[in-house]
Amino acid sequence: MTNDVKLIQMMSHWDDPMGDGKLKKKTVIVLNCGEGWPSPLMLFKNIYSTILLIFATTIIIGLIFTGKTSLADSTSPVLAFFLLWIAVLWLSMVEGGQASLVGLAPIKSEMFKDSHPRSFMSCKVCHTGDNLERYLMGRQFMVLALVFVINMCGAPLAEATLWGFPDWIVEVFLVTGWAMILFTCMLGQLNTQANACHYMLDYINSYFAVFTFWVAMAIEFSGLLHSSYLIQVLVAAAAGKKVESFEAERTQLQQAFFWFRVYMSLTLLCFFLAVTIEALYNGQTTMWSGVPHTVALILFIILMSIVGLLEGMQIAFFAVAKLPENERGEGKFAKWTCDLLYKNGNANLPKFMVGRQLCVVSCFFVIARVTTLDIGEDDPNIFGVTDGLQGFFNTGLHAAVITTIVASISWQLVASAFPIQVLQFPLTYILLVWCLFLEATGLCNGAYVIAWVHRTCKGWKKDEAYIGTAEDRARKGLQGGVRSMDTLGKVRKSETGDTKTGGHDEFTADKDFAGDDQA
Repeated sequence: MTNDVKLIQMMSHWDDPMGDGKLKKKTVIVLNCGEGWPSPLMLFKNIYSTILLIFATTIIIGLIFTGKTSLADSTSPVLAFFLLWIAVLWLSMVEGGQASLVGLAPIKSEMFKDSHPRSFMSCKVCHTGDNLERYLMGRQFMVLALVFVINMCGAPLAEATLWGFPDWIVEVFLVTGWAMILFTCMLGQLNTQANACHYMLDYINSYFAVFTFWVAMAIEFSGLLHSSYLIQVLVAAAAGKKVESFEAERTQLQQAFFWFRVYMSLTLLCFFLAVTIEALYNGQTTMWSGVPHTVALILFIILMSIVGLLEGMQIAFFAVAKLPENERGEGKFAKWTCDLLYKNGNANLPKFMVGRQLCVVSCFFVIARVTTLDIGEDDPNIFGVTDGLQGFFNTGLHAAVITTIVASISWQLVASAFPIQVLQFPLTYILLVWCLFLEATGLCNGAYVIAWVHRTCKGWKKDEAYIGTAEDRARKGLQGGVRSMDTLGKVRKSETGDTKTGGHDEFTADKDFAGDDQA
């Protein structure tokens, strides 16, 4: 850090507090610690969060090698250990790959064809037509599937204890699942998002990233999640809008294949829901003992709704971020939400994304207990299915399909069509306050430490070092708009017919997670 960096700076911006077009200048005093110079409070959060992460990781490894997790108990601790780390590393690539591929969409891939050939391999396909949306749908399933696998490998069995820990440690880290939550959030998600927001080209410049991209595309092509498209059509019709596309209209054969996958996906979704409810009422899930089946079902519905609302909130928040204050809704809850979220130059928006991630993962680990099957050796298969199909249910992947469609993509689609209504919903404000509180605790600040270590060891450079700033690219004609490889030679048209050169659709809001360099 050089001597000319000021720790205290005066920052000014123009604001329209009354929404009447009359601008007023606001000046605030901020603490500028510079990159690599965290404030004392941030340093404290980084240290204690890293210690918590090390402790949580130690607990999880201890549970695995004492045979007190689901997979370690049913197969082998060694298998559970290696599968856990494979799933976490893959999850980190899925999360980081999303931020990179979405962020690089407006940039012409030829700029980095030679410097980052493997990044080019993914981008040239991803940024053609509607492939980005296809990738993001498949990627959403991968995230949830990997979280379920991590839960199988590392989550403690019911009433598990470890190394004579006192009851309060067992209750906090094992029973409530906080060890798994901290482990998954920091190692598998937030640290990669923080790096991928600034080092997109370097992050996906590997064959591992290319492989991950094609797996996501294959999942979408399979049709497993195509019932989400039916929801998209219904929501668009309810909003009086047309589903937008970067591609020409489908042929009759393509339409037939598309709707076949939609109905197949809808049938599978209903069947998977029936399997989950049947197993729950048979006492064949990993839900905590003593919880009545009906209460567990109600808890499952409530948590799925909370996760869905959190998914929808991020869409709504980004959808109205650039609107004038007087167009962000009339209700008091909409005003409270916007005042809290967008003050000081949208300062709380990335903080919400961090707290939201922690909240979503917390809910998912409880949902996983409801949906993960625990079939005894002498128990009959659910609905009398074959052993092979029962083995598939035992993996928990059917639950990943349910949560991807019902608790994620569906809510994103609704929020994309009705963002103002989401802002006016009272629970939106309550969840926003809760997410900001979670972020303020610094529980996940260890992710920034890991991100700093990772990029330092790799020697990554920020994307501007390779491709310049957006202004530089625009002057050279190398900025491609919403899609850099739009095969139709056009960009989307909004409802009013205006050219759409930016913004956020139902799949791409996560790209705005800022992941500030705090370590």
